[in-house]
Amino acid sequence: MATKVILGVIGSDAHVVGITILEQALSASGFDVVNLGMQTSQEEFVEAAAAHDAEAILVSSLYGHAKQDCEGFHERIEEADLDVVTYIGGNLAVGQDDFAETRAFFRELGFDRVFDSKTDPEEAIAALRADFDLHSSEDERERTPSLSA
Repeated sequence: MATKVILGVIGSDAHVVGITILEQALSASGFDVVNLGMQTSQEEFVEAAAAHDAEAILVSSLYGHAKQDCEGFHERIEEADLDVVTYIGGNLAVGQDDFAETRAFFRELGFDRVFDSKTDPEEAIAALRADFDLHSSEDERERTPSLSA
Protein backbone atom coordinates (compact mmCIF):
# COMPACT_ATOMS: atom_id res chain seq x y z
CA MET A 1 0.00 0.00 0.00
CA ALA A 2 1.33 3.44 -0.95
CA THR A 3 2.32 5.92 1.73
CA LYS A 4 -0.43 8.55 2.03
CA VAL A 5 0.72 12.18 2.28
CA ILE A 6 -1.24 15.39 2.73
CA LEU A 7 0.12 18.37 0.80
CA GLY A 8 -0.93 22.01 0.86
CA VAL A 9 -0.01 25.67 1.06
CA ILE A 10 -0.69 27.06 4.53
CA GLY A 11 -2.33 30.31 5.56
CA SER A 12 -3.20 33.06 3.11
CA ASP A 13 -0.48 32.01 0.68
CA ALA A 14 -1.76 31.61 -2.89
CA HIS A 15 1.39 30.12 -4.47
CA VAL A 16 0.37 26.83 -6.05
CA VAL A 17 2.98 25.99 -8.72
CA GLY A 18 5.48 24.46 -6.28
CA ILE A 19 3.03 22.04 -4.69
CA THR A 20 1.73 21.04 -8.12
CA ILE A 21 5.27 20.06 -9.13
CA LEU A 22 5.80 18.32 -5.79
CA GLU A 23 2.48 16.45 -6.13
CA GLN A 24 3.50 15.15 -9.55
CA ALA A 25 6.94 14.10 -8.32
CA LEU A 26 5.50 12.36 -5.24
CA SER A 27 2.85 10.56 -7.28
CA ALA A 28 5.42 9.44 -9.84
CA SER A 29 7.50 8.05 -6.94
CA GLY A 30 4.62 5.93 -5.69
CA PHE A 31 3.17 8.10 -2.92
CA ASP A 32 -0.59 8.52 -2.56
CA VAL A 33 -1.01 12.33 -2.47
CA VAL A 34 -3.97 14.36 -1.24
CA ASN A 35 -3.34 17.92 -2.45
CA LEU A 36 -5.33 20.47 -0.45
CA GLY A 37 -4.18 23.32 -2.68
CA MET A 38 -3.51 26.87 -1.60
CA GLN A 39 -4.74 28.89 1.39
CA THR A 40 -5.10 25.83 3.59
CA SER A 41 -5.79 26.24 7.30
CA GLN A 42 -4.16 24.20 10.04
CA GLU A 43 -7.54 22.61 10.71
CA GLU A 44 -7.85 21.50 7.08
CA PHE A 45 -4.44 19.81 7.20
CA VAL A 46 -5.32 17.99 10.43
CA GLU A 47 -8.81 16.99 9.26
CA ALA A 48 -7.46 15.67 5.94
CA ALA A 49 -4.70 13.70 7.67
CA ALA A 50 -7.25 12.09 9.99
CA ALA A 51 -9.80 11.43 7.23
CA HIS A 52 -7.26 9.83 4.90
CA ASP A 53 -5.20 8.03 7.57
CA ALA A 54 -2.14 9.89 6.29
CA GLU A 55 1.39 9.16 7.36
CA ALA A 56 2.83 12.58 6.52
CA ILE A 57 1.81 16.21 6.24
CA LEU A 58 3.81 18.39 3.86
CA VAL A 59 3.32 22.12 4.35
CA SER A 60 4.39 24.69 1.77
CA SER A 61 4.70 28.43 2.21
CA LEU A 62 6.32 30.91 -0.13
CA TYR A 63 5.05 34.29 1.02
CA GLY A 64 7.29 34.51 4.09
CA HIS A 65 4.71 34.26 6.89
CA ALA A 66 4.98 30.58 7.79
CA LYS A 67 6.18 31.38 11.31
CA GLN A 68 2.83 32.97 12.12
CA ASP A 69 0.81 30.45 10.10
CA CYS A 70 2.36 27.44 11.86
CA GLU A 71 2.15 28.52 15.49
CA GLY A 72 0.16 25.88 17.34
CA PHE A 73 0.12 23.49 14.35
CA HIS A 74 1.70 20.54 16.15
CA GLU A 75 -0.53 21.05 19.16
CA ARG A 76 -3.52 20.55 16.82
CA ILE A 77 -1.91 17.40 15.45
CA GLU A 78 -1.41 16.08 19.00
CA GLU A 79 -4.99 16.96 19.98
CA ALA A 80 -6.21 14.93 16.98
CA ASP A 81 -4.01 12.03 18.16
CA LEU A 82 -2.29 11.76 14.77
CA ASP A 83 0.98 9.92 14.24
CA VAL A 84 2.42 11.71 11.21
CA VAL A 85 5.75 13.08 10.12
CA THR A 86 5.63 16.76 9.23
CA TYR A 87 7.67 18.61 6.66
CA ILE A 88 7.68 22.29 5.77
CA GLY A 89 9.37 24.00 2.87
CA GLY A 90 9.57 27.20 0.89
CA ASN A 91 10.36 30.82 1.59
CA LEU A 92 9.41 30.53 5.23
CA ALA A 93 10.41 33.90 6.68
CA VAL A 94 10.50 37.45 5.36
CA GLY A 95 14.13 38.56 5.10
CA GLN A 96 15.35 35.01 5.63
CA ASP A 97 19.11 35.58 5.68
CA ASP A 98 20.29 32.61 7.73
CA PHE A 99 18.38 29.46 6.83
CA ALA A 100 20.02 27.57 9.70
CA GLU A 101 18.14 29.86 12.11
CA THR A 102 14.90 29.39 10.18
CA ARG A 103 15.37 25.61 10.19
CA ALA A 104 16.01 25.65 13.96
CA PHE A 105 12.85 27.72 14.54
CA PHE A 106 10.63 25.28 12.63
CA ARG A 107 12.28 22.24 14.21
CA GLU A 108 11.49 23.81 17.57
CA LEU A 109 7.85 24.14 16.44
CA GLY A 110 7.88 20.38 15.86
CA PHE A 111 8.53 19.89 12.14
CA ASP A 112 10.56 16.78 11.36
CA ARG A 113 12.16 18.27 8.25
CA VAL A 114 12.57 21.85 7.05
CA PHE A 115 13.49 22.75 3.48
CA ASP A 116 14.29 26.04 1.77
CA SER A 117 12.72 27.21 -1.48
CA LYS A 118 15.64 25.87 -3.54
CA THR A 119 15.12 22.26 -2.46
CA ASP A 120 14.66 19.79 -5.30
CA PRO A 121 11.55 17.59 -4.94
CA GLU A 122 13.79 14.51 -5.11
CA GLU A 123 15.44 15.58 -1.85
CA ALA A 124 12.07 15.67 -0.07
CA ILE A 125 11.12 12.31 -1.59
CA ALA A 126 14.41 10.76 -0.43
CA ALA A 127 13.79 12.15 3.06
CA LEU A 128 10.26 10.69 3.12
CA ARG A 129 11.57 7.30 2.08
CA ALA A 130 14.25 7.42 4.75
CA ASP A 131 11.79 8.51 7.44
CA PHE A 132 9.31 5.78 6.58
CA ASP A 133 12.02 3.13 6.50
CA LEU A 134 12.95 4.33 9.98
CA HIS A 135 9.33 4.27 11.18
CA SER A 136 8.84 0.79 9.75
CA SER A 137 11.88 -0.43 11.65
CA GLU A 138 10.62 1.16 14.89
CA ASP A 139 7.14 -0.34 14.39
CA GLU A 140 8.66 -3.75 13.73
CA ARG A 141 10.81 -3.53 16.90
CA GLU A 142 7.69 -2.67 18.95
CA ARG A 143 5.84 -5.74 17.57
CA THR A 144 8.79 -8.13 17.97
CA PRO A 145 9.17 -9.57 21.49
CA SER A 146 12.55 -9.06 23.10
CA LEU A 147 14.67 -12.16 23.51
CA SER A 148 16.60 -10.69 26.43
CA ALA A 149 13.75 -11.16 28.93
